[in-house]
Amino acid sequence: MEGTNNNMKRRIRILVAKPALDGHDRGVLVLAKAFRDAGMEVLYAGLLPTPESVARIAVDEDVDVVALSLHNSAHLSAFPAVKKWLKKLGADDIQIVGGGIIPPADRKKLEKLGITGNFGPGTPLDQVIEHVRKVAKKKWVKDQ
Repeated sequence: MEGTNNNMKRRIRILVAKPALDGHDRGVLVLAKAFRDAGMEVLYAGLLPTPESVARIAVDEDVDVVALSLHNSAHLSAFPAVKKWLKKLGADDIQIVGGGIIPPADRKKLEKLGITGNFGPGTPLDQVIEHVRKVAKKKWVKDQ
């Protein structure tokens, strides 16, 4: 099991979501399988959830990380909206990892907002998995 929390072994809980109008789900399904194969507990929000519903699912399911993916250029509005809703729900310790078609300048803007990773197509799955493991530990430290 990856990581520890309060000296107990536990699996990383990750919610994979595509907030906003984006029906391209192949990449996010590949990621969900890769996270599962890496020993994580994976939840999938399905297609077209609102940022509010993504945040509510994350809180209700007590996830460590929300992995967001978009290919429709809505990342600068949808990703921060999820972060805003998490804060509004008192769960701003849940880490957000982004990915999709994100120009380099926008990646920097998202990083400044605390949305990390922001991986593009072709990123090795091992790199994404290691990043998720790293940020999940940040949440566990905040939870203690």
